[in-house]
Amino acid sequence: MTEPVAAPAVPPALADLVAWMTTRPIFPSKAENGTRHAGASDLPFAEAGDGSAIQIQHIDLNANLWISTLRVPPGFKALKHYHTGHVYGVTLQGRWFYAEAPEVVNSQGSYLFEPAGSVHTLCTPPDVTGDTLVWFAVHGSNINLDDSGNVVSMMDARFALEIYRRYCKALGLDCSKLIVIGE
Repeated sequence: MTEPVAAPAVPPALADLVAWMTTRPIFPSKAENGTRHAGASDLPFAEAGDGSAIQIQHIDLNANLWISTLRVPPGFKALKHYHTGHVYGVTLQGRWFYAEAPEVVNSQGSYLFEPAGSVHTLCTPPDVTGDTLVWFAVHGSNINLDDSGNVVSMMDARFALEIYRRYCKALGLDCSKLIVIGE
């Protein structure tokens, strides 16, 4: 008959880890980091001087992600641009389209996915009633182009955050509810 082999001794630190793992809830019972909230009127719209305005709600500097609501008037045409990452958009009010595909009109409730690198020019029809509001989640940088396709400017999450905060400070506007990750 063979003697039973003794189980190896478990180091105390490993025993503590096992004890923690067996008592830890499978699902979180409370928020460890908490959620953050910004109401529709908690953050100001930054006017661009061309009739458009942007209300930034959330910036994640680690992911180069910026989430905002864009407000544009009837007959508006943005600079032609592309994004280095994907963009997701939901139309909250009004109508808009891309000059490169005018037959595809986004209206209230429309969802749009823009793959990274797609070149487009956001426009609103001149006959739309009131401003158009679109919620965008932009991953990566926004590269603006002139009519010849040359780069004229670039916006990423860090630059968007800096411009938005400086705009609000210059006008005495409160942007303290802006959700910023990565600072």
